Amino acid sequence: MSSQGSTHSDPNGFKYYHYDPSGTAALLFAVIFAISAALNAYQMARTRTWYSIPFIIAGILSFIGYIGRYISSTQTPDWTLGPYLIQTLLLLVAPALFAATIYMELKRIIALVNGEHLAPIPMRWLTKLFVAGDVLSLLLQAGGGGIMSMDDKDMYELGQKIVVVGLLVQIIFFGLFGVTSIIFHRRVQSQPTALSNYPDLPWRKHIFALYFMSTLILIRSVFRVIEFAQGNDGVLLSKEIYLYIFDTLLMTCVTFTMNTVHPSELDALSHGGLVSRAGGIRYEFVQPVDGKRFGSASELTAMRAAIQA
Repeated sequence: MSSQGSTHSDPNGFKYYHYDPSGTAALLFAVIFAISAALNAYQMARTRTWYSIPFIIAGILSFIGYIGRYISSTQTPDWTLGPYLIQTLLLLVAPALFAATIYMELKRIIALVNGEHLAPIPMRWLTKLFVAGDVLSLLLQAGGGGIMSMDDKDMYELGQKIVVVGLLVQIIFFGLFGVTSIIFHRRVQSQPTALSNYPDLPWRKHIFALYFMSTLILIRSVFRVIEFAQGNDGVLLSKEIYLYIFDTLLMTCVTFTMNTVHPSELDALSHGGLVSRAGGIRYEFVQPVDGKRFGSASELTAMRAAIQA
């Protein structure tokens, strides 16, 4: 990352950066997020996994955010508010949209193994609850970020507090989501269904991918809470490397995990369709599971109804 360098302040003494932003790093990750978002969009279009739209939007926002950082790097040391605000807001809110698709994926995992009776939260409320919390978090973070852009120190500090509240809401709901996933996983292991016992039904692969992505987003949210709680003069804003380690790299892993372990497999096993394989390089048509191979006809009917609900 870039070394310590010049800083620019607004009329109230607010410093946009405490270092010279690295143009190389910003451009590199802008390209990486653009590639992953484009691949996710192609995978969605080929496999009709429309609930991954929020995930793709998050990738696009990340791309634009790092373009904003790149523009800032070209302005050193006379940074302007526009690019700074773009990178601050978009990189702040993008993970909430990553989370929205992850929340919807859990419902499909539960339905795939016909495990609705093992879910600690009723299926009809599962996605609604977590997506509602995600939307609340997103609005708080975006609103707080907007207030921070005002040319007033007191308003900036108020915006910081609102952002922290939004991040705490995200952490609370993500924590609840993690507990829900683990409880379901333990229950289905101790009380397996006919579908969950079938060795070729890849629900475990998807739930472990879900754990991995959720953990990375949770770590990133904790980092952001500490960063904003410390304020503009805090340690975490003093060096660019902290952002790239505890946010950028983690979100890069999240987006490429979705490319690699694509949820199209869950939908295809329910009602047939294309599955993205090998990170979107190869596509395979999969027949829906049938009662003779995976369980009773009633279990199959229940699974399909749960996914479509």
